[in-house]
Amino acid sequence: MNILMIAPEPFFEPRGTPFSEYFRIQALSALGHRVDLVTYPFGEDREIPGLRIFRSWRPPGMRGVKTGPSGAKLFLDFFLFCKVLGRMFFGKYDLVHSHEEGSIMGVVFQKLTKTPHLYDMHSSLVQQMDNFQFTRSRLVVRFFRAFERISLRNAASVIVICRSLYDHAAAITGASKLTLIENFMDDRPVCADEGRARRLRDSFGAGGRTIVMYTGTLEPYQGIPLLIDSMERLGDAYRLVLVGGAPAQVDELRRALAARGLEGRVVLLGRQAAADIPDYLQAADVLVSPRTLGTNIPLKVYSCLASGVPLVATDLPTHTQTITVEIAVLARPEPQAFAAGIARAAGPEGKEIAARALDFCRRNYTPERYRELVAAALAKAVPNGPLRPD
Repeated sequence: MNILMIAPEPFFEPRGTPFSEYFRIQALSALGHRVDLVTYPFGEDREIPGLRIFRSWRPPGMRGVKTGPSGAKLFLDFFLFCKVLGRMFFGKYDLVHSHEEGSIMGVVFQKLTKTPHLYDMHSSLVQQMDNFQFTRSRLVVRFFRAFERISLRNAASVIVICRSLYDHAAAITGASKLTLIENFMDDRPVCADEGRARRLRDSFGAGGRTIVMYTGTLEPYQGIPLLIDSMERLGDAYRLVLVGGAPAQVDELRRALAARGLEGRVVLLGRQAAADIPDYLQAADVLVSPRTLGTNIPLKVYSCLASGVPLVATDLPTHTQTITVEIAVLARPEPQAFAAGIARAAGPEGKEIAARALDFCRRNYTPERYRELVAAALAKAVPNGPLRPD
């Protein structure tokens, strides 16, 4: 099939939804389909068989866009919509596949051309308003709630990424059109250079200390304050390494740590190349996911579970809808309990939990299973299409 994909994000950048879009396109390519991707004017091109990228106009002086809802995104979405209209009139498509707020463009495309629409729902647009502290306006929230309902009810097929999102969508539209596809895919190479992992530990100033590592963004919902408070309770035998965050966020956090006298116990690395993350994970003794807001599963959790390093996560639905105590240490989202969870993971029990997590991933999170799920979502949108893998 010829598929028009609408992605209102920078493609490609190493963060949540672009990662998911990348793996969706890989699966579609493996299933024999062709994808025309309409996306923002930012990001790196990726070479995938059958993929063509069409970028919207870049406003002068704008070099990027932050994660989550923003006025800049609304501005960019207007030009993205214009690009979509162009493809609608000059391209011939069997399916439109939209991501996030691109779903409303998918609805317009479906209404005007009668082309089936697959909505890839990575999060609740209404919940994003709260997670990113975007607005307190009831009018704006009401608008996005209506926007979300229209998208769900008009789509022929909907992909959701976690059980809580499945339940949310099923309350609005028919459950028969939903397909749950967790974001477990990861094509980054496994760490094969143990020497590099040791050198990274030395660069962190390990010196016999337990290395606790967080990878991901520094957005408010990620629970970084909880993590810092927990480290205060663990003492000097532990060192925290934070990988990720925009430069301005890293600078702000560095000032906050200095004010609390913790700058010597926390290493701030900022963003690192996605291909290097496995080496960083292997350099750690404990991995953490301290997220405190929202219900979506953090993308990094899947890499952590597959790393062979014990994971400590908050005992909240954002984790517990997928993670059990068999494959991770789950701790209450308060500093003393989370600190105790880190100490537990650093002990002998942590190695047993990490081994079970690795075995779980090898059995359940395979590329073949991922392609089967993508094919199932496509089959709901276009029942008579060539949708099965060879």
